[in-house]
Amino acid sequence: MNILVIPSIDIKSNKTVRVVQGIPDMDVAEYGNDPIEMAAIWRAENAKMLHIVDYDGFREHSDKNLETLKTICSSLVIPVEYSGGIRSFEDAKKILSCGIARIAVSTVIIESPREFEKIFNEFGPKRVIVNLDIIDNEIVIQGRRKKTGLSPIEVGTRLRRTGIERFIVTDVTRNGMIAGPNLALTKSIAEALECRITHSGGIRNKDELFDVQNLMPLGVDSVIIGRALYENRFPCQKLWRLAEHGLFS
Repeated sequence: MNILVIPSIDIKSNKTVRVVQGIPDMDVAEYGNDPIEMAAIWRAENAKMLHIVDYDGFREHSDKNLETLKTICSSLVIPVEYSGGIRSFEDAKKILSCGIARIAVSTVIIESPREFEKIFNEFGPKRVIVNLDIIDNEIVIQGRRKKTGLSPIEVGTRLRRTGIERFIVTDVTRNGMIAGPNLALTKSIAEALECRITHSGGIRNKDELFDVQNLMPLGVDSVIIGRALYENRFPCQKLWRLAEHGLFS
């Protein structure tokens, strides 16, 4: 079995963008003009799943990209994962009704635990996963702009007890920087939580992808890649042909 490569489509004002370190206040580089077209391209390249990041949702709690999201989901036959400022049960219900397969939450687990409980109780661990966005071993929330004083293992351990089965682990300082992955961080969290882990951030080439794959015995079964794919740093089709099994669970 091989690691599942999940292309990231980052959307701002209905355009495909890449935001440095995933922080909306920093410089934005546009990659083409149409996230719907980009979704079709990644599917044509044999992607088995997509990860959508809605930066307007993160920053402004805005619905401006909702129709684009619906179109992407309705035009594909592969699951789409969403991350983008879900702060309440109503937010979760609205996004999932667009055809999204699963949502990744972060701020709500810290600031509105009762809302998170409602979301999780309604939709369960297959459709609700958790973003662990990390700077210097500290969880950050609200679009990665607010420090919490909490460690990822502390937060992850608590959420494991509630039934969460998958975490996305992101070293924010590596995200979008083409600086190499922080595999030590991902490994430590995987060892501590003993669950399914998606690595995100820093992947530059196929060798680093294989380094992530070496963590599969610890539960690291997938990797989100953005900038390196857009800059054609490795042959996409060959990578996805290794992942025919798919790992959506």
